[in-house]
Amino acid sequence: MTLNLRKPMIAGNWKMHLSLGQSVELAKSVRDATENAPGEVALCVPFTAIAVVAEAIKGSHLRLGAQDLYWGAQGAFTGEISAGQLVDAGCSHVIIGHSERRRLFGDSDDWINRKLKAALAAKLIPIVCVGETLEERKSEKTFSILEGQLAAGLKGFAPAELAPLVLAYEPVWAIGTGVTATPAQAQEVHAFLRRQAGKLFGDGFAAGQRILYGGSVTAENADNLMAQPDIDGALVGGASLKAAAFARIANFQVPARAPARRG
Repeated sequence: MTLNLRKPMIAGNWKMHLSLGQSVELAKSVRDATENAPGEVALCVPFTAIAVVAEAIKGSHLRLGAQDLYWGAQGAFTGEISAGQLVDAGCSHVIIGHSERRRLFGDSDDWINRKLKAALAAKLIPIVCVGETLEERKSEKTFSILEGQLAAGLKGFAPAELAPLVLAYEPVWAIGTGVTATPAQAQEVHAFLRRQAGKLFGDGFAAGQRILYGGSVTAENADNLMAQPDIDGALVGGASLKAAAFARIANFQVPARAPARRG
């Protein structure tokens, strides 16, 4: 089995929250509280806050991300934002295919594929989300749904092109509900996603692929989740709006976690 280093990543998704002043205050608090975090820490903020947060965290260890993008470079696309504009505003990361985008705004696998292509072309690090609904889980369709989302979303890319890719598993039934997949449930799915990545792009690619868990991650459950061998980080929603809670997640404590992760 190939031995690979996968640097953990904790990303906060602020969704549609906070004023500009609140955004700057939270970003600075997280910056100061996560300076010695064991992995990479990113803040994915509303479009309106990108510029001010970029200034607030300038020169720090924090990474800045957006919550979506459009695949066109420019044009008459009212209300949309391009990858180039995100980079210009200070972003290094972008979330693609979040379950709320899929469920509420109709983002299809094809759209996600196009957005991924645009992000990679602009040198943005994409955090591509996949996940099943409660109905799909109850119907035992979890693995077939994830297999389809992964294959369609990553279609047409060579392994080398996807080197920056970060995957995030979001069980839709656990987002904003207070219900979290057990560490064992999350590990089972993460291991499946890694195997699927291996089938699509080779075992070497899969061994190095970072896969985050997103679904009511809290300061209380983060350590147990991060102790799982195939969970490489977290995409944090509600808890990312509270500096102390998010900092505790970013500074997760897993004594048994070895620097070298097995894929």
